[in-house]
Amino acid sequence: MKYTFTPRGVCSKKIEFELIDGNIHNLVFTAGCSGNLSAIAKLVEGMDASRVVTLLSGNVCGGRDTSCADQLCLAICKAQQIEH
Repeated sequence: MKYTFTPRGVCSKKIEFELIDGNIHNLVFTAGCSGNLSAIAKLVEGMDASRVVTLLSGNVCGGRDTSCADQLCLAICKAQQIEH
C-alpha cells in the first residue's frame, strides 16, 4: 500500500513510500536536501520498516529537534498502525 505523509519542522514537504510485507519500497522525499534524502531512500529500499525506525528515530538536523529521517520514522509508524 502507498502512503503519503506531510512532515513537520523540516525542509522536505512530502514523504511517500510503499509498505509491502513490512518492508519499505519506493521511498521519495519532495523538497529538502536531495542528496541526503535520495541516499536515505536507496539505503532503506527493501529494508524491514521496523528496522528503519530503530536506526533513524530521534535523528536531528541542525538546531531542530527532528529531521527528515526522524519524520520518516513517524510516517512509518503511522503506516504500520493503518496496516494493523
